[in-house]
Amino acid sequence: MLRFLVRRVLQAIPTLLILSILVFAWLRSLPGGPAAALLGDKATPEKIASLNHVLGLDQPIILQYFKFLGRAVTGDFGNSLVSAQPVMSEIGTFLPATIELGVSAMLIAVILGVPFGYLAARYRGGAVDNVIIVLTLIGVAVPVFFLGYTMQDLLASPLGLPSQGRQAPGIDATSITNFAILDGIMTSEWDAVWDAIKHLILPAFALATIPLAVITRITRASVLEVFNEDFIRTANSKGLTQQVVRQRHVLRNALLPVVTTIGLQTGALLGGAVLTERVFNFRGLGFLLAEGIERRDYPRLQALLLFGALVYVLVNMLVDVSYGIIDPRVRVR
Repeated sequence: MLRFLVRRVLQAIPTLLILSILVFAWLRSLPGGPAAALLGDKATPEKIASLNHVLGLDQPIILQYFKFLGRAVTGDFGNSLVSAQPVMSEIGTFLPATIELGVSAMLIAVILGVPFGYLAARYRGGAVDNVIIVLTLIGVAVPVFFLGYTMQDLLASPLGLPSQGRQAPGIDATSITNFAILDGIMTSEWDAVWDAIKHLILPAFALATIPLAVITRITRASVLEVFNEDFIRTANSKGLTQQVVRQRHVLRNALLPVVTTIGLQTGALLGGAVLTERVFNFRGLGFLLAEGIERRDYPRLQALLLFGALVYVLVNMLVDVSYGIIDPRVRVR
């Protein structure tokens, strides 16, 4: 297992290097450049040239890249052009909100998606299967921002749920880790915990719709494929109960593609979080990224894009490791 894990880590290194090159090249190709963004309306050719010299942007592109890579390895992305705060400090402040939202959305997607997919497969062609298929199609087709605004208009008031922010202005919660729920639990401020949970419900369900639909469809397809395997017919012919067949044979063998889907959807949540956080004014990394794009905050964009790539690679590594746990045969590949 250790050799399997080391091999996956070594495979991730060139992936991250290639991604760093792509991020560096893309940001350098954007019109205006960091100097023009920093100077704003005061930008003149002379001032831009002078600031480019101060920032080292007039140096050879290869030298710029290696300096950028060296700073990235040490976590030094400079200061934000918008807030003048260190970019890594901003990420540390906004990251807990995105983790809370992303984890909540993925829990909803997995807890509902796997059972729905299994039910659709078990009752294939029936009313349950047809209803679930229609719902998953709607979940994939409806844009997150449209669903978010619809939920705000139709559900927030009738259900008594807040539609903006992470906590109500009147909640004087103690902040320790910037995780609103965790901080409330640590300080026994249960009103703050409940308020944070209520603020999470609508954005978490909005963000969960696409991964929920995808996980449901993949689970259904995987379970149907396993149902048709010879070993399932053999298990049934031996007189094993349906519960044993489902838990020990069907679900376990159907898990690999489902785990892959969960990993890929988890890595892709940051893209959905950008829209979700803007709609619900949920100030996390998505909110930070959207503001960075609007304001052409290059240091912030570099850090967030590389951080997103790192998260995606790490999630896929965890998926590979989970393969080795679910199916030991994978470790020898």
